[in-house]
Amino acid sequence: MADDARRNSAPETGPPVEKKTGIAHFFAAGRYSLQGFRRLVGEAAFRHELLALAIGLALFAFVGASVGEFVTFIILMLVLFCVEAVNTAIEELVDRISPEISTVGRNAKDLGSFAVFCLLVANGLYAGYVVFF
Repeated sequence: MADDARRNSAPETGPPVEKKTGIAHFFAAGRYSLQGFRRLVGEAAFRHELLALAIGLALFAFVGASVGEFVTFIILMLVLFCVEAVNTAIEELVDRISPEISTVGRNAKDLGSFAVFCLLVANGLYAGYVVFF
């Protein structure tokens, strides 16, 4: 009976987490973002995207792209980085929650991958337009 009571009770959560407010919250958020960036650098796809950013910027400079074209490219790449981060988060959560192969987990990962693919195409089309037209 004691085992049943333990199973049905709330999980142990440890001491309450103190939420940061004001300027401390700002610095904590910055730390979390830096930790996310460090995690994302561990992904080969993200490193390839960083390389694509560098190559794209060099190509834009070579063809004499306007400041507006540079800014648009950088914004598109930042959106790509955001979607890559969300895709990586989805993959980590699926792997943690459902380590066995499941249709739902596969679908979640495939949808995240498709979102990244769409932005890769958009970035490629835009870069091609600026470089060749």
